[in-house]
Amino acid sequence: MPATAERRVPHIIFSYWVIKIASTTLGETGADMFSMTFDLGYGKTIIIFSILFLVLLVIKLAMGRYTPLSYWTVFTASAILGTGISDFMDRTLQLGYTYGSLILLLVLLATLGLWYLKERSLSVENITTTGSEKFYWAAFLVANTLGTAAGDYLADGLGVGFMESAALIGGMLVVTACLHYCTRVSGILLFWLAFVLTRPFGATFGDLLTKPVSHGGLDLGTVVASLFFAVIMSVALFRESKVERV
Repeated sequence: MPATAERRVPHIIFSYWVIKIASTTLGETGADMFSMTFDLGYGKTIIIFSILFLVLLVIKLAMGRYTPLSYWTVFTASAILGTGISDFMDRTLQLGYTYGSLILLLVLLATLGLWYLKERSLSVENITTTGSEKFYWAAFLVANTLGTAAGDYLADGLGVGFMESAALIGGMLVVTACLHYCTRVSGILLFWLAFVLTRPFGATFGDLLTKPVSHGGLDLGTVVASLFFAVIMSVALFRESKVERV
């Protein structure tokens, strides 16, 4: 790696996962807020956040370095876009949760395969070129979409329920963390497992907060839930920015 190469992505530490869970939950509640509460539908929501994601990504790539604000705004846009795409596939195209999840899993594996063939690495911390960062964000968008579909499949398709699904996925994340700290299982493999799992955790937790009581939710509404997680993210980003400046 060139000595002058700048880091383009954050280090994967505990605070990364805290912000990611807040962002992915906001992705679920935010997408539902635009598509259902504001009645834009999945198609218009996808168009709006596709444009926003691409604009923010172009800005991020042009910067050529990591800043918390630029990184997490792109990430949150990808989370909302991923939720919209997943809902569109499952409900508008009527592919269903099972086929939707399977298709997205295959697309993710293909994206990771192309990334490895091109860069000879799937490292999510050693991202120092525009090419590798493009693969990074493509994989993240697909993984976010897959996570939403998997969460919906578990909570709705299998009828497990929102609270139970969040608890089950939370347990799987704890097991993944234990494997990371207590075994020699590939860190890259465990990262992608945790990355995909945190998405349905955020999705099911978001649904738990926003869905009607009759559907197993707490009926807090998408606007209130989205504002709550937006505040959490803002506080976390403020703290992260202070750390980066030190």
